[in-house]
This record gives sequence, C-alpha cells and structure tokens, in this order.
Amino acid sequence: MDYVGVWATVESKPGKEEEVEAFLKSARALAEKEEQTTSWYAVRIGPSRYGIFDTFPDERGRVAHLTGEIAKALAAKGPELFAREPEIHRLSILASKAPDAAMAAAGHGE
Repeated sequence: MDYVGVWATVESKPGKEEEVEAFLKSARALAEKEEQTTSWYAVRIGPSRYGIFDTFPDERGRVAHLTGEIAKALAAKGPELFAREPEIHRLSILASKAPDAAMAAAGHGE
C-alpha cells in the first residue's frame, strides 16, 4: 500500500490551456521512469485549472519525486505557462483501493 501522496494544482495563464495540457501529458513519460512513484495522474479541474495526484510507498519516494525531473520541468516551464505558483500539498493516505498488480501488469489497469 502507498502511504503518502502529493496533490498539486496549477492554473494556466489565459490562452495557455492547450500548452499546459500538452505539458502535463508529456510529463507521464517522466513519471514512468520514477521507480518509487506508484501512481501518477494529471487531471483538468476546470477551464484553466489542473491537478496532479501521485502516490508513493513512503516519504523517500515522495521526496525523490518532488526533487525529480517533473518538478524541475514544472519550475522551468511555470513562469511561461502558469498564472501563479503551483499549490503543492503533501498527503497522508488513510485508505485506498487500487488495481491488482497482476491486472495492471497485464495492461488491464489502464
């Protein structure tokens, strides 16, 4: 089970929504390389607001993510794409339901 997570929200600058969405979609490849990132989601909350939700087995995994390539890319592209600094919340996971690992490995968890 994952015990910690991150919930981050960003707001695009006016007219930058498509670029933000493309950026978030491209970040999936970086998340795939993070061995300690168990799950990673990029979502649209509203017309110009987006969220990123990740889970990790422990604090070590979360710190690796928050100091990793996605965080560096967010910092580099942020001034160009975002109306303000991302809001980042460190979460403690109390309970969860996740796909069975065998199912996910077989490609049924997508």
